[in-house]
Amino acid sequence: MHRTERGTGAGSDAAAGRALAEELLDGCAAAAPPPGAGPDVWLAFAEQVRSRTHGGRRPPVPAPPALRLCHPSGWIREAALAEPDAPVELVAVLTTDRAAPVRDRARTLMERTLRTRPEATLRAVTPLALRLGRRHRGDWILERFEEALLRQAAAAPPWWHLPGPPTASGGTAAPGGATAPGGATASGGTTAHVLAGLLDGPDRQARQFAVRLALTGPGRADALECARQAAAEPDPATAALWTDAALAAPGSEADAVIDVLTGARIPAVRAAGVTALRRAGRAAEGARYLADGSGLVRACARWLVGQDGGDAHGHYRWLVRDPAGPSPYAVAGLAECGREEDTDLLRGLVAHPVGPVRAAALAGLRRREAVVEDSVLLALLDDPAPSVAREASLALLPVVRRLDPSYLAERLDVRGPLHVRRAAFRLLRARGGIHALRAAVALIDDWHPRTRATARAAVYACPWHPARFDGEADRAELAALLKRSAKLFDDYGLGLRRSRLGLTS
Repeated sequence: MHRTERGTGAGSDAAAGRALAEELLDGCAAAAPPPGAGPDVWLAFAEQVRSRTHGGRRPPVPAPPALRLCHPSGWIREAALAEPDAPVELVAVLTTDRAAPVRDRARTLMERTLRTRPEATLRAVTPLALRLGRRHRGDWILERFEEALLRQAAAAPPWWHLPGPPTASGGTAAPGGATAPGGATASGGTTAHVLAGLLDGPDRQARQFAVRLALTGPGRADALECARQAAAEPDPATAALWTDAALAAPGSEADAVIDVLTGARIPAVRAAGVTALRRAGRAAEGARYLADGSGLVRACARWLVGQDGGDAHGHYRWLVRDPAGPSPYAVAGLAECGREEDTDLLRGLVAHPVGPVRAAALAGLRRREAVVEDSVLLALLDDPAPSVAREASLALLPVVRRLDPSYLAERLDVRGPLHVRRAAFRLLRARGGIHALRAAVALIDDWHPRTRATARAAVYACPWHPARFDGEADRAELAALLKRSAKLFDDYGLGLRRSRLGLTS
């Protein structure tokens, strides 16, 4: 199983919830969040309806239950809870309501729903309950959902035997291949189904919650399955739970477990697997990970090689001199060793034909605070590799005051490479003063969204006080720059800045 993050993110989910609320307020009866909508959709929907109706927006008549459950009036919210088709997600939201009668009735309804439809309710509302648990009065729903899952945990099968998909006959495969009558597992099937769904669900917080419940349930955690879950998990915090469980379970020293961990995508999981090689008697394999793409894994590999009596630094020098060409991560690892004798070797790699190697050499020299000629770094601003231009600009930041600003300004042309423009802009912003303002105004219409946003933020943050540019620019130039960027300000903001420059007309 290779799990990927699904969904569109909390920000876009919240925007979708607000849009649905507006449509429902406009009379579109089908605009309520659909079943399966994310928790952020429901929270934003409820907040938007309540704030808009509280501000005077009149709901349609007759108002659907979803609107009445979010109404500013507590009496209307309480009455809407009696509706048979009240969305269970909004009932969950009302369990944290500020009005005690609404809150108590919603909690009674939620407890009844958990008893009568436990699997559907737990599957649909658990991610939302985790969000609500952070609210004032939210501890109740979080405790009830945890109790509902743990209530049958003693009878549930061990989590690594969670049932698979329904069989062709409509039943569900139980542990060991048996199928319980009526499509349920022999014992604890509901809990197992819900946990399986949450463990593979798109919501990160729900997965973490399910992992903690699964690992504290009955039976012993299987080290290999925990390792596989850690390797497939895209969220670092959740992967850490699986990794810790894999390394603490019996059989964690098995080759299969460690091989899965060291092959994971998340660096912290790989680092844990590399560290576990010593306990498994495989410390000699540490050299394989010295050129890993993660600095954390490289550090663990250096420790492992040292524990085995090897010379990680010597191995790095051999890797860097490899006739087939060094890996940029081997160059980074060499710099991380912090040996003075490697400075000249790193300087030589600045001229390497491969861009990532040049960038790694520059980053290593900057890490060691080694001196590199300004002329060399300025020439590298025009390097065709974006990573090299970025590292050159970062290396020039400490000496930006002695650089020729006109040389940098020439590289702001929108017809030139984006990475060159961004490197020059980074240096001019660090220099400050009129040079930074000129560069920002020049890029307020850049085609690249991030560069354009950075430039506009710099223009907006400028105080536009002539005294701040004393000796660098006259009032006429500042007025011209303000005129070019006038579209960024409202009438009040533009007038305020014009008054600071002494412009009255």
